[in-house]
Amino acid sequence: MNEPILEPDLPIVDPHHHLWDRRQRVADMRPPLHAFEKTIQLTPLYLLDQLLADLNTGHNVIATVHVQCGAFYRADGPEELRPVGETEFINGVAAMSASGLYGPVRACAGMVGFADLRLGNNVDAVLEAHEAAGGGRFRGVRHMLAHDDDPAVLGPLAAMPAGLASDSAVRNAVRRLGARNLSFDAWALEPQLPEIADLAQACPETAIVLNHVGTPLGVGRYAGKREERFPIWRDSIRRLAALPNVHVKLGGLAMPFLGFAAMGPDERPSSQQLAELWRPWIETCIEAFGPQRSMFESNFPVDRWGASYATLWNAFKRITAGASSTEKQALYAGAASAFYRLNIPA
Repeated sequence: MNEPILEPDLPIVDPHHHLWDRRQRVADMRPPLHAFEKTIQLTPLYLLDQLLADLNTGHNVIATVHVQCGAFYRADGPEELRPVGETEFINGVAAMSASGLYGPVRACAGMVGFADLRLGNNVDAVLEAHEAAGGGRFRGVRHMLAHDDDPAVLGPLAAMPAGLASDSAVRNAVRRLGARNLSFDAWALEPQLPEIADLAQACPETAIVLNHVGTPLGVGRYAGKREERFPIWRDSIRRLAALPNVHVKLGGLAMPFLGFAAMGPDERPSSQQLAELWRPWIETCIEAFGPQRSMFESNFPVDRWGASYATLWNAFKRITAGASSTEKQALYAGAASAFYRLNIPA
């Protein structure tokens, strides 16, 4: 579905996307497949060329931030240092983009890597390695906290144990991030949001950004309960927003976890339809956090499940049609640029 690009001159910093090569993983998949595996099937290869094809569809994306996705880890060496391979790779992509040969956008101007926060205070050696490999672009860590007792919810992503946000070693590691002026990207599911609030309260010196508006659920044991649980999610968002070290990413709503019936690879809603579906979650977050602590994200290529890159940003722009120019500057570029300390105009 090709739509005219809304507000094509509005500068955008996309603070959450991935690059990967999942072709072998896709070749090894066997049915029945979880919805997330089908998402990977849609885009098994997403590198600089594929990213640029999306960035060049008409929206004014001036820079991006790459967020860890378990790609390009080192094949050998100490286990805790293997994720540094992802930072090495992404820094190479960032250097390619910074050359200007691929256009004015600064892809991967910031990067978020993985470090096993269960290392506690011993995480410093891993963080030092990431910083050395990141060419001045390494900005923080994401250690997925998402967990649910129903394996049907996360499928192949159901790898983390319950209660990590309360683990003393994890909390110590999150504090080490703050001490090094690094941030923490928190991906957790809606029922876990009180745990994230407790973590943020226990680590007030660390800047934390909640991924994907806290991932409301509508699959597995939550099927048909997304709307019923909206007030629970809203209360959790308001509690998180009361903590000044917490920010929020506005996106991830095109993933299959929400269970929208009219969204998916075979259902391509218009940006107007997407805006109406997503508006309650987006507007609640902006109202709670304010534009200075809220940043729109693409979450590509994962969110390709429910929308093209161009349509996704059109949907966001429809939701914020009534916002002031100052508010839009923060929501689309300023908040992300400030949080990730990007050296670009925004």
